[in-house]
Amino acid sequence: MTRPLLPYGRGLAVRLVTAGLPLVALAIALVLIPGVPQLVAIALCGAAVAIWIAGVVGVQRRAVQPLQTLASLLGGLRRGDYSMRSSRARADDALGLVMLEANALADTLTEQRIGALEATALLRKVMAEIDVAVFAFDEDSCLRLVNRAGERLLGLPRERIEREKASTLGLAALLEGPSPRVVELAFPGATGRGELRRSVFRQNGRPHTLLVLADVSRALRQEELAAWRSLVRVLSHEINNSLTPIASVAGSMQRVLDRDPRPDDWEDDMRRALALIEGRAAALRRFMAAYARLARLPPPDLRQVELVALVDRVVALEARVRVEIEPGPDVTVQGDPDQLEQLLINLLGNAVDAALPLGGRVVVSWAREGRIACVRVRDEGPGLAETANLFVPFFSTKPGGSGIGLALSRQIAESHGGSVALRNREDRQGAEALVRLPLA
Repeated sequence: MTRPLLPYGRGLAVRLVTAGLPLVALAIALVLIPGVPQLVAIALCGAAVAIWIAGVVGVQRRAVQPLQTLASLLGGLRRGDYSMRSSRARADDALGLVMLEANALADTLTEQRIGALEATALLRKVMAEIDVAVFAFDEDSCLRLVNRAGERLLGLPRERIEREKASTLGLAALLEGPSPRVVELAFPGATGRGELRRSVFRQNGRPHTLLVLADVSRALRQEELAAWRSLVRVLSHEINNSLTPIASVAGSMQRVLDRDPRPDDWEDDMRRALALIEGRAAALRRFMAAYARLARLPPPDLRQVELVALVDRVVALEARVRVEIEPGPDVTVQGDPDQLEQLLINLLGNAVDAALPLGGRVVVSWAREGRIACVRVRDEGPGLAETANLFVPFFSTKPGGSGIGLALSRQIAESHGGSVALRNREDRQGAEALVRLPLA
């Protein structure tokens, strides 16, 4: 059984009293020594006891008071009161060094608290001002935090919806399923389509779910309107290119038929006119088929694709020039082999078309950059004179070009989570196509 320890102040007093007992015993011995005047001996004994008691009290107070000050300082820090400081802080004393460190701790906590308050104030200001609805739910699906946009979305003030269940607020379905995704919004403050993003965080050791809803209906409508305008502009341009000569030739042939007598070669003129109409109709049919091909690109059937084998297959299809291959590392990408093959065929065909008139080389290489595979198709052609409209559907700088090759290539790359970029080479004349695809 362990002996209970005395309190620090009382134990210190007991030790001081014990340490002074020899002096008191000496004073008493002086009283008992024969020949020493009794009054002198009693006075010496009283003085020794008084000095002893005063020393015990003084040393105890000097040892206990700084500790009480330190306890008060630490208690204030624990309660969040960082204004207290100790005046005994000094570096040339053991106890003063402790006080110095306590003061430094208080200064550090004060700075951190000010920084946290400023960051919290900024976060609240940002959340209040952004036009995106933000909700935070605890592990019981009760609403704990909502910003001003969230109040507008639900059409209710924060005081009425905080601590309500997600099912009561009509948000329970949004706490499940994939994220991010586009969802249909049907709330008092917004209807249409919205982008949902969801993440998990912990507060006070408890899991919470952060739900962010952005109304994208207006942005999508603007994008759709821009896409329709672009489509109408392209269709109008291409259809007019076919209908204008058809109308002109048809009018000329009508005037020939109306003449009396008709010219001797009117049948030849009629055949040439019909051939022109047939040719323009065929061109318009090819244009519509190309547009349908671009619009009906299916979702990629993702699987593991060996990049080396893919490049070898595509290069073997090009018979006009000998395409050089610069070997790279063994890389496996995640993608649809048929669509990726079509992507590289388009880029390689463009490179060969550019290099062939000048007798230049075409080089295909690849490398690995982190979790990305980079495929480069470089040519020694004249370079890119027009870069602004390269990926615009049906825009082509080549005679007879359909204008969908690069647009289709970019659509394929982006559906695989990658990208396509074209630029002029820096080391010499020519162009470079860069394809970035995620690794398997």
